[in-house]
Amino acid sequence: VAIKKINLHGLREKELKVNELMVLKLNQNPNLVNCLDSYLVGKQLWLVMEYMDGGTLSDVISKTYLCEDEMAAISRE
Repeated sequence: VAIKKINLHGLREKELKVNELMVLKLNQNPNLVNCLDSYLVGKQLWLVMEYMDGGTLSDVISKTYLCEDEMAAISRE
């Protein structure tokens, strides 16, 4: 498993994070990383998720140059 720790600062951010949690919990799909459980620890929301090699999609997109075909393949998957 992997644990995603989300800081809950400000009302707007809380709403976005709760929305993310609800989408993950309600949409179990073999093509998505599944959220197994969640915990509120202090001022952080901890999401227990399936582990996936390669890091986050955010890391790949922000730290790697992608040509248009690669972007299309990632979006399709």
